[in-house]
Amino acid sequence: MNQIPNRQAICEVLMEKAAQDKDIVVLCCDSRGSASMTYFAQVFPDRFVEVGIAEQNLVGISAGLAKCGKKPFAASPACFLTTRSYEQCKVDVAYSDTNVTLIGISGGVSYGALGMSHHSAQDIAAMSAIPNMRVYLPSDRHQTRKLIEALLQDEKPAYVRVGRNPVEDIYEESDCPFVMNRAAVLREGTDGVLIACGEMVKPTLEAAQILAARQISVTVLDMYCLKPLDQEAIIRAAQNARAVVTAEEHSPFGGLGSMVAQVLGANCPRPMVNMSLPDEPVISGTSREIFDYYGLNAAGIAGQMETLLRRS
Repeated sequence: MNQIPNRQAICEVLMEKAAQDKDIVVLCCDSRGSASMTYFAQVFPDRFVEVGIAEQNLVGISAGLAKCGKKPFAASPACFLTTRSYEQCKVDVAYSDTNVTLIGISGGVSYGALGMSHHSAQDIAAMSAIPNMRVYLPSDRHQTRKLIEALLQDEKPAYVRVGRNPVEDIYEESDCPFVMNRAAVLREGTDGVLIACGEMVKPTLEAAQILAARQISVTVLDMYCLKPLDQEAIIRAAQNARAVVTAEEHSPFGGLGSMVAQVLGANCPRPMVNMSLPDEPVISGTSREIFDYYGLNAAGIAGQMETLLRRS
């Protein structure tokens, strides 16, 4: 069982690259421990900036550093980074086209028992609505590593959301097919299409295995790139299927499901169900308890696809 959370994978990549690239800078909001950046701060103290609990300053300072030629990675809890500093994300980072990578840690319901104030179920919708802002939700540590390596090669704004806890590996270190802004096809089928992002990819893949045992063949897409969205992959998969189910750790509005529905409606209409968190304060508990309560698990996803196929 993997014990490395995606946030730690980000630090590992930055540690490796910072040894050769003096322009890499990490900034935190009293969150170096939560962001797994403590070791980076120890090894590169002159390239680590602690702003305290001040997300607006975090983003503004990051944008300023980027304008000076630095490559800032700004890490803060997703629930605060995408709400308290929304104007700075919109103006200082996206509108000003600065080379800032925003790392939303403990995304979704990772903070569990701390409740709605610490849940980030609206961040995909909020950040995707900002022109020139890219949005990514990697599904495991290996894909996270590939994504951060790719982001270090360009100079465009980006928001990356990762969870707090380790997630089971989807890929292998030696076999993690990655193409920037292209969904990964984890399984191909002919009856239905399952599309997921972030921590929902693993239970979605398990749901496909449950369906296969019931003689139902489905395609599984790991849509780690929410913006830009891989529309071609969605259309290609849906054209050969009868139904589509999406799964996300987000509000039902403005996230993966809404985006996929837009693409299908304009290009390839199919019966569809969007599995998400509800439009209400989410219950408190561990991530697993919350997922199970709302049916965001392998059994729930498989059941939704089976029901949808029966109806169609």
